[in-house]
Amino acid sequence: MKVLMFGWEFPPHITGGLGTASYGMTKGLLKRGAEILFVVPKAYGDEDQRAVRLINASDIEINVEDTEFLELTKNLTYMEVGSNLIPYLDPEEFRKFSHETKLEKELRKKSVFSRKYKFSGKYGKDLMEEVARYALVGAAIGANNDFDVIHAHDWLAYFAGVAAKKVSGKPLVVHMHATEFDRTGDNVNTIVYDIEKRGMMAADRVMAVSNLTRKIVIDKYGIPPEKVVTVHNAIDPMDKPEVLNVKKVVKEKVVTFLGRITFQKGPEYFVETAHKVLQKDRNVRFVMAGSGDMMNKMILRAAKLKIADRFHFTGFLKGEAVDRMFALSDVFVMPSVSEPFGLVPLEAMRTNVPVIVSKQSGVAEILKHAIKVDFWDVDGTADAIYGLLHYKALSETFKKYGKKEVDDLKWENAAVKIMDVYKDVVGNKENQ
Repeated sequence: MKVLMFGWEFPPHITGGLGTASYGMTKGLLKRGAEILFVVPKAYGDEDQRAVRLINASDIEINVEDTEFLELTKNLTYMEVGSNLIPYLDPEEFRKFSHETKLEKELRKKSVFSRKYKFSGKYGKDLMEEVARYALVGAAIGANNDFDVIHAHDWLAYFAGVAAKKVSGKPLVVHMHATEFDRTGDNVNTIVYDIEKRGMMAADRVMAVSNLTRKIVIDKYGIPPEKVVTVHNAIDPMDKPEVLNVKKVVKEKVVTFLGRITFQKGPEYFVETAHKVLQKDRNVRFVMAGSGDMMNKMILRAAKLKIADRFHFTGFLKGEAVDRMFALSDVFVMPSVSEPFGLVPLEAMRTNVPVIVSKQSGVAEILKHAIKVDFWDVDGTADAIYGLLHYKALSETFKKYGKKEVDDLKWENAAVKIMDVYKDVVGNKENQ
């Protein structure tokens, strides 16, 4: 099975779970016999290409006079405007702007529709410009490569997948890792919602990372249930277990939150929980690892609660730094308000850390050896943390069986389900 896959990031250059999932998925599919062409807006040259052949969208030229190209551009005009829709963006990277002149709009339009275009590959203010151009590149790649099926990850890549389907006639699978409702609650951006819905409507199959996400796709976007299939995410065994050999330099227990410090991840509930626990036991340190638009607010809240001497902010962590953080942790907490899946608890469990996850997360659907609490239940979460820190038998049970459970959640097993989806849509296409 030859797969043309459109993503937005690829290790080691990642800012969120999307790149990590894409990487694990491609490795699992390779073990199941798939050949993958993986397209990214910008390649840095040091990506791990053992499981894929990477295509750098910045190197792709398009024929600006081609009739297919001209037809595609008709659907992209609304993307000429700038956007502050920045998933995974850290505050220090956010270049906020309030208006755009007519001249600037014209210059950007020319840039998008030029023969060649250099993507930044970042979640910056030109994100929608890059999404528009990516769709045009998708058509060029779709017309000039041999493949059986197209697989597009999240809304950033949906139109590229749709364009490749249009020129090639091959079936399209779109992967919904997180919906606009997960990112913003009910304050959805209509442009992103429209891209998500149009991408899913045009696809032959929609792959959701959890039953929770599948329900949102059906209920909020009106996608036919028979078209939406759940394939839960997975995790690879640790590449370098030696990174866990770190010496803990504090005598207190360590409780960790690791993720984007933004509404979706529920960081405020973690801070309030820390305050509850510290009222009963001061021999605990809480760590908030990550960055995001709520970071300053969380720093101020920790100070106001007078727990700043026991509450630490690390900034964004990736790669081995994440595993080292877990090696220093006694408990991991994921209090997400809305989490389509949630890979981080699996990363914690594979390093022998007991985890507490919100019931409002997709990963809660598959984990047996994790404590599950409503994201808003600060008292319940505090009790769970206290129990894991003070009752050794409880902690050891979750460590032992949690590690065994997560070791069985391999990407090569998830890849079997993904390959079945591919075979189904390819077979349906051939029979039409």
